[in-house]
Amino acid sequence: MREVPLRREPVPPDGVMGGPPARGRFGEYGGRYAPESLVEACREVGEAFREAWADPGFRGALARLLAVHAGRPTPLTPALRLSEELGVRLYLKREDLTHTGSHKINNVLGQALLATRMGRRRLIAETGAGQHGVATATAAALLGLEATVFMGERDIERQALNVFRMRMLGAEVVPVITGSRTLKDATSEAMRHWVGATGDSHYCIGSVVGPDPYPWMVRELQRVIGDEARAQCAAELRTGVPDHVVACVGGGSNAAGTFAGFADTPARLVGVEAEGGAGAARGRLGVLHGCRSLFLQDGDGQITQAHSIAAGLDYPGVGPEHAHLRDLGRARYVTVTDDEAVRAAVRLARTEGIVPALESAHALAWVIRAAGDGELPAGSTVLMTLSGRGDKDVSTLKELL
Repeated sequence: MREVPLRREPVPPDGVMGGPPARGRFGEYGGRYAPESLVEACREVGEAFREAWADPGFRGALARLLAVHAGRPTPLTPALRLSEELGVRLYLKREDLTHTGSHKINNVLGQALLATRMGRRRLIAETGAGQHGVATATAAALLGLEATVFMGERDIERQALNVFRMRMLGAEVVPVITGSRTLKDATSEAMRHWVGATGDSHYCIGSVVGPDPYPWMVRELQRVIGDEARAQCAAELRTGVPDHVVACVGGGSNAAGTFAGFADTPARLVGVEAEGGAGAARGRLGVLHGCRSLFLQDGDGQITQAHSIAAGLDYPGVGPEHAHLRDLGRARYVTVTDDEAVRAAVRLARTEGIVPALESAHALAWVIRAAGDGELPAGSTVLMTLSGRGDKDVSTLKELL
């Protein structure tokens, strides 16, 4: 495992993970690198979200949907048997228990409400593991919207269950056959499609990536994870906050939402990437999908293909705020192999009766490894966001076990 040295820029006086970033920038990252035809659409989304986020009526409607439809708040579960084996106190923030089975519903319900507020009648989305696609199809059905979901052909094959769920919910699933046929290419196709459909459609990006305002808007909609966990830890832990806060990172939305609740505490923030998709740990400065961030690149600066057994982590970069957190030294980014993730998923299933998504299993794999090599001192408290459940990965696991 190799990590890129941190530049450790000074933390700005107003802290990190606060309000919208000035000019859409997180340090040197972020921005709005979009085709001219999308610049105005992005500006409209940003203005509409700022207005909506300041409106108690909008916030109240979203809070009600999160409670009565998505099932929030999600519990904080102590992993008792695994904690005893590891010698640390591990707590799981159970996003796998939301309706649709992952954290994605938090963001999508907010963006779907925003779309209706803006008069849009259709949601466009990309998906890798299928969870964001399922959440988008769910929200569209709930609010009477149409949904078109772009998904790489390779991901369609390995996430057949979620493809069926999307179609059952009434969404159109569009196979993407270009490039690696995974999440990067699905995102590219969704953005191209939006160019010709800005008048009646809202692009519901699933992670903290893309042109401004999406990175901070998605983070704010996922902040509910961290805010809930902060309050739950205050009630559960003697110290009030855990020693470490850990989450898996692809584009990075579940991690951003979790970290936002603890950015102003002494907790150490750890983002866990797939070894084959480590944008924060091994990426270089570049531009992709409308923002400036860290991406895997070859010697000529071309974006290279990522690889992960977890389709949701099969992305060659990381959201711009994560790149900024890395530079500040506020968060650390590490990598985990496919084999480690599979072993972690099995171990959680057999100690706690929980089958995690392979994305979430990456975060757990780091906790297991760090506890074993002493990086996590005995008795440490660890909060880990369990971002999704593992139903979607059963076919993959059956082939390996």
